[in-house]
Amino acid sequence: MTSMNRRRIAVAPTSRPAMFDAMMQAVIDAGGEPAPIAEASALMWADPAAAAEFPGVVEAAPELEWVQLPYAGIENFADQLDPSKTWTCGKGVYAEPVAEHIIALTLAGFRHLHTSIPARSWPKQQGRNLLGANVTVIGGGGITESLLTLLEPWRKKVTVVRRSATPLEGAVRTVTMDDVTSAIAHADVVVIAAALTDETRGMVDADFLRAMNDDAWLINVARGGLIVTDDLVDALTEGVIAGAGLDVTDPEPLPHGHPLWEIENCIITPHVGNTPEMGLPLIAERVRRNVERWIAEEPLVGLVDVEAGY
Repeated sequence: MTSMNRRRIAVAPTSRPAMFDAMMQAVIDAGGEPAPIAEASALMWADPAAAAEFPGVVEAAPELEWVQLPYAGIENFADQLDPSKTWTCGKGVYAEPVAEHIIALTLAGFRHLHTSIPARSWPKQQGRNLLGANVTVIGGGGITESLLTLLEPWRKKVTVVRRSATPLEGAVRTVTMDDVTSAIAHADVVVIAAALTDETRGMVDADFLRAMNDDAWLINVARGGLIVTDDLVDALTEGVIAGAGLDVTDPEPLPHGHPLWEIENCIITPHVGNTPEMGLPLIAERVRRNVERWIAEEPLVGLVDVEAGY
């Protein structure tokens, strides 16, 4: 493919105008030439919720060789992953704001803000330190790397559970899922930051929760489907664990009247670990950087492992 052909970049769909405009400007800033999908060598997908439209768009793109997806989680596109193309996603793009939210949820739970904030009379004094806590993180991607950096002032002791036992800088121990039970057994907080795949869906079930300490908090900033929601409801109401901080749920949005809303020791935030205001400039910068690399025939950032599905 010639350099000129590599400059022809399509952005679609237009259903999220702010993301579409930001990606289009990033393509132009990187030296790309906005092109119709039928003539494009690459596609910047501008609406993570429009997966149903994706097959029809790609079918009209005979020259397409590279697809950039906007989020790190690509489960809605997993059945579209064609190994003949190069795929990139938002891996690492939103890691820092999401890692920040992990700390917010953990501190809120540890300091019992879920009871003191709504209180209208002086509540019971209770709380514990994050300082020196045992932290176990499930997942070893960009969010975990950012979290390890942010936790440094707390003199943390972090165990990371991931596909490979290759050590991560800042973690005292890195193990595979074969050792997940021992990794969570002595944790003060267990953070879920893994990709949602067929293998990880429902990984946090009744057995997982029973393996945690009864004074430990569970934090999920990844995908709601990683947790068996009914099992979590039972664990929280029966005191199996101390509490949960959920930025993602299954189902999502969590419907009015769902039991989780009624559980005092469950802190729920509406998927705000990364908001559009936070994320738009970050994904635009990723697009700009990758388009520059695409044109220059350099390795792209955030490559998707097609076989693994993330």
